[in-house]
Amino acid sequence: MPEQSCGFRKASCHVEWIFAPDDVARIRFAFSPIWELVASLRTLRDPARHSLHLPWLRAVRPRLAGLDLSELFALVPQRGYLVDFVTPTPDTPMPDFAAELERVRRTPPDRAAAEAGWVAGTDPGAIERFRADPAAGVARVADTLQRYWETAFADFWPRVHALLEGEVMRRSRQLAAGGARELFADLHPNVSWRGDRLAVVRNWSYSAPLGGDGLVLVPTAFWWPDTAAVVEPYQPMLVYPANGVGTLWAASPPPAPGALAALIGRTRAQILTALADPSTTTALARRMELTPGAVSQHLTVLAGGGLVTRHRLGREVVYRRTPVGDSLVCAS
Repeated sequence: MPEQSCGFRKASCHVEWIFAPDDVARIRFAFSPIWELVASLRTLRDPARHSLHLPWLRAVRPRLAGLDLSELFALVPQRGYLVDFVTPTPDTPMPDFAAELERVRRTPPDRAAAEAGWVAGTDPGAIERFRADPAAGVARVADTLQRYWETAFADFWPRVHALLEGEVMRRSRQLAAGGARELFADLHPNVSWRGDRLAVVRNWSYSAPLGGDGLVLVPTAFWWPDTAAVVEPYQPMLVYPANGVGTLWAASPPPAPGALAALIGRTRAQILTALADPSTTTALARRMELTPGAVSQHLTVLAGGGLVTRHRLGREVVYRRTPVGDSLVCAS
């Protein structure tokens, strides 16, 4: 839905969702790899505003030399409305990138063309080319998102995933224990709970009942420090900054597994890097978007090489890096 400006009264503008008595029970949390990927496009173009991610920027800029992102930049401008079809509302709590990208590919061309027409960007020529053949445009955009993910994001996703997963677990417990009032009390300064409605300060106005669809709350690392709201015809979605974003790259530099991958293989390098915090096979498989069996085989090889060690905690086996594994990751 295009933004409707409030002119000089921006502070009075809100997106407002009106809750029926049973709508609170339909609140759910999810996070979205494709949302983080799209949000990172703004980080690339405006590092000063997103200075928390400078370590990531320094790591990925050399990789992007041969990748043409101009069409994506046109559809995702630095300010204002960006096309909604590239950030579909998550339909599961922890969607994987491939499934979300497939939803982008299935965007109806007329829908994509309409949304592109709402963008007030700095490259009207690119927008017009997209709208002239939106079916081909959607395919190009999806292909570019795939290449951008593989080039600049896949290696870093396990760390972002861990942050967002922890946020979802914490907020879910908060909602269960204290209800909507406690949940929204400290979600973000722009967000306020008003008895039977949720208001989000924006520079455009919208007010409507949730209508039984439920609200999806999506924590983000790369959209920090802002909120975002998605409304009809999509399922209502509120994006808000996750707690702890400031520590995302603080423990150690972002993983740069190129040299490590050459030594032990790309997937094993990613798994070893992801073990900055101890984890189970199942949790690693979910974060790496691999099968538990595949992760188990790689862990066996890493353990045999003295790079990881395993400990049983109750019914689960937890893996952690050894000092040798730590040294290899840090050296890479």
